[in-house]
Amino acid sequence: MNKGALFDKIESEQFRKEPAKFNVGDSVRVHTKVVEGDKERLQVFAGVVIGMRGHGLNETFTVRRISYGEGVERIFPMHSPRVDKVEVEREGKVRRAKLTYLRKRIGKGATFVKEAAYDATAAKAAKAAKAAKPAKAAAADAAAK
Repeated sequence: MNKGALFDKIESEQFRKEPAKFNVGDSVRVHTKVVEGDKERLQVFAGVVIGMRGHGLNETFTVRRISYGEGVERIFPMHSPRVDKVEVEREGKVRRAKLTYLRKRIGKGATFVKEAAYDATAAKAAKAAKAAKPAKAAAADAAAK
């Protein structure tokens, strides 16, 4: 038996039954189990997913948020039993795999990622306004002559 196949067979028992479905750019809330003494509680870390790496049992994702004006990043293992659940608050539309450029931004620009929902009515209105602009300019030129 191949060494890689043996590792895959052993690791397959450790995988999460229902993996969370989210992508880079999504705003998520990660519920993690925290053990304090003999008590266990859930702690929520909310932010934007700025990267995913690895594969199989070693897969991780990085979540970034701004806390009291300071950027905080946390790396979570995808298949860890400590990660209770991952809720997607808002889907983002990004054009790259890693959003490390958000580290340089401050304020709203540090957390803002375009929403994935495409508004067809807004796109039609913008297109109509763009088409009407040259017609208005031609009419103004004709009136000036």
